[in-house]
Amino acid sequence: MSGFDDSLLNEADETVRVRFVVNGRKVACEVAPRETLVDCLRDKLELTGTHAGCEMGACGACLVQLDGRAVHSCLIFAVQADGATIDTIEGLSELGAIADLQAEFHRRNALQCGFCTPGMLVNAHELLSQTAQPSREEIRDALSGNYCRCTGYEAIVDAIDAVASERMKAGGAGGGVT
Repeated sequence: MSGFDDSLLNEADETVRVRFVVNGRKVACEVAPRETLVDCLRDKLELTGTHAGCEMGACGACLVQLDGRAVHSCLIFAVQADGATIDTIEGLSELGAIADLQAEFHRRNALQCGFCTPGMLVNAHELLSQTAQPSREEIRDALSGNYCRCTGYEAIVDAIDAVASERMKAGGAGGGVT
């Protein structure tokens, strides 16, 4: 008698089938019960624009939209998102929902190494979807959960502020496809 419980091995190998709508497409994946959403998106669905950074919900690199809200996909188990609608940076980009933000980030050099950029764009998209003309302080506050080691944030704030202004001139809140 070894004292080793063989039943634990079976539980560790167990997978669960989850279904999502990811970037407008229905998908199903087999995941371990404790597999995070970021790992599922990157490893199973090959959506590598969502980055795994701190894996503690502090850096914002893993932000995705889950049922229309920006969430840290490193803090959510894939099984918790079963049945949800998920939009990643790839999906928002394909829809054109963030085209103006992407262009302004590029124009203002608000993306240097680019690691934080997908999370910044997801966060900026949510902010501008909720507040048509945020103040610079509101932009800074919204970005407080996104870490960037390269830009110093000022160019990012400038880019978001410029997009908000352009969207207002173009006809009000939203500006892009949502």
